[in-house]
Amino acid sequence: MSTTKPRDVQPLYIATDTLILRSRTWDRLKFEIEYALQRGTTANSFVIRADQIALFDPPGESFTEVFLKALQERLDPKLIDYVILGHLNPNRLVTLNALLKLAPEITFVCSNPGAKSLRTLFEKLEDKAIPEQELKILVMKGDDTLDLGEGHILDFIPTPNPRFPDQLCTYDPKTQILFTDKLFGAHVCGDQVMDEGWRVYDEDRRYYFDCLMAPHARQVETALAKLDDFDAKLYATGHGPLVRYGFQELTESYGKWSKQQQAQEANVALIYASAYGNTGAIAQAIARGITKAGVSVESLNCEAAEPEEIGAAVEKADGFIMGSPTLGGHAPTQVQTALGMVLSSATKTKLAGVFGSYGWSGEAIDLLENKFRDAGYKFGFDTIRVKFKPTDKDLKYCEEAGTDFAQALKKAKKARKPKQPAGESSAARTEQAVGRLIGSLCVVTTKQQDLTGAMLASWVSQATFTPPGLTVAVAKERAVESLMHTGDNFVLNVLEDGKHLPLMKQFLKPFGPGEDRFGGIKIEESENGCPIISDALAYLECTVENRMECGDHWLVYGVVKNGKVLSDGVTALHHRKSGTYY
Repeated sequence: MSTTKPRDVQPLYIATDTLILRSRTWDRLKFEIEYALQRGTTANSFVIRADQIALFDPPGESFTEVFLKALQERLDPKLIDYVILGHLNPNRLVTLNALLKLAPEITFVCSNPGAKSLRTLFEKLEDKAIPEQELKILVMKGDDTLDLGEGHILDFIPTPNPRFPDQLCTYDPKTQILFTDKLFGAHVCGDQVMDEGWRVYDEDRRYYFDCLMAPHARQVETALAKLDDFDAKLYATGHGPLVRYGFQELTESYGKWSKQQQAQEANVALIYASAYGNTGAIAQAIARGITKAGVSVESLNCEAAEPEEIGAAVEKADGFIMGSPTLGGHAPTQVQTALGMVLSSATKTKLAGVFGSYGWSGEAIDLLENKFRDAGYKFGFDTIRVKFKPTDKDLKYCEEAGTDFAQALKKAKKARKPKQPAGESSAARTEQAVGRLIGSLCVVTTKQQDLTGAMLASWVSQATFTPPGLTVAVAKERAVESLMHTGDNFVLNVLEDGKHLPLMKQFLKPFGPGEDRFGGIKIEESENGCPIISDALAYLECTVENRMECGDHWLVYGVVKNGKVLSDGVTALHHRKSGTYY
């Protein structure tokens, strides 16, 4: 993927009277973890040209200029009657204001939470096209319709969740298009508008779900039930290719993934508010770390959730994590209210965590930490403080902290379970037999810009002759897993028998979030940029070609691009007595 292409807008008619305008960026758009695969993205806007004209979801500020130019080449903005907002975030405001300067008579169509956000954001906006009191806003609820003429009678479906409490989907029965906003998307950029050969997007769509939707699995299930009432044939998504060819499979996958999240044995209540999106980005990264470790998340936005809902979620959760921005030296009122509910609902045996972003002082984070510490709660990770926007390194740290939190919860639940008496059951005999499988002792190393990762691996096997390739099984909760997606590079360092124990000891020990995995280890840089362990027997430079989900692991297939034997020794092997551990 080239990162030198300029941002542009790709127009195409996708159905009767219906135009898509794909604002494209070929590199990473934002700092949030959902963009971490760095495959670019599209911000999809749509126009229905009937007796009346509706524009769906104008893009954010980074696309304002190129988008308006492309729009004006095809349509006089003064002819636009409605701007329909699937959700609203602050970075869209610049584009909306620019549209109003061209067409001040536009009516905005959104959900009730969206209307409140729109008025609040416009009130704070400088150089506004019109006073916020003069904004024309049409609030749509579950049973409302909007007739654009020529058969385009739009239905509106509120599908709120904690991250996007104002989310609103729209259905056009004439074209059978369902405009799904954040649902069913993917952050990938290309020339293909539809999802022909849709299997190629499987990894991107799953990663998108895991980052954005998994923390809201309950709300996603509710949304799926609502959307099932409409006879849609195409999902017009907010990001990435539109969903036509993989429509049924992706719909079923969303249902399956949501059920899997809710079926986990342990649960974390993640409670936060986010003024400028920074605290929300941290929450998203922590949630990603928790869910990849096999623990479900109940995400609650203090600005949208009722206090009683927060109390109930904390009461049933095994642990809770709370985050806040600092505004004017204080925590927002909604956070302070939620704090009271947490303190009155959470037993002292629950694991706690605190995070937040700040500009200058961070008093809100201190408030949460001190209140929980004084109340006697044990913390699952060191309090996370991020100044302004989180960096890639910050987000990786947050993800690892979330994983550590989840692992601590699982360990505590396991310790409370009564131990089963040892015996020669069929299951025990099977575990012993599986344990007789042996593997080469290796260390997988990765590097992406400032992020590095490493893990001890023995579930390694050659997979192909041409091209030379191998597979590595990587547990879903491993920190290195997020650096081993399709297209990523890694090095497989094969350890030498007789020299492997110090390296084995180094990479078996638990690492804290963000901790250097290579302290005291002599390393060199490979041609693909990943570390080579100098004391290894051999190394193989690989690129991830494919991944397959296998239970609690990902099976990663890598093509070997380069390699070298560094010693005349023999490969260290790993022998086990049971297949229930490494």
